[in-house]
Amino acid sequence: MTISRTSNQTVTFRHPFQLSGFKDLFPAGKYVVDTTEELIESVSITAYRRVSTELHLRTKINGMMSERILSVTPTDLDAALAKDAAFLGAPSTPTDVLNR
Repeated sequence: MTISRTSNQTVTFRHPFQLSGFKDLFPAGKYVVDTTEELIESVSITAYRRVSTELHLRTKINGMMSERILSVTPTDLDAALAKDAAFLGAPSTPTDVLNR
């Protein structure tokens, strides 16, 4: 049996942004990021490996809410957040979502 854990974090983009691998320009706003990790079985230490990172994109179409879940890499997400922060002239702060 595989033991896994999922954590989530909310990240905020102050400007429209793009992610590597996607053509879309995503709107500014708050996004939930889910990270799923699996336990690495070992005799000496407890460790987890990242299995997936997902960004939840909520949109309103014809008055109805819709959610799209995008599989992203932590590196691409951190780069987009850093670019957003640099656009503001503020120092970049990576999400630290999965950089454990």
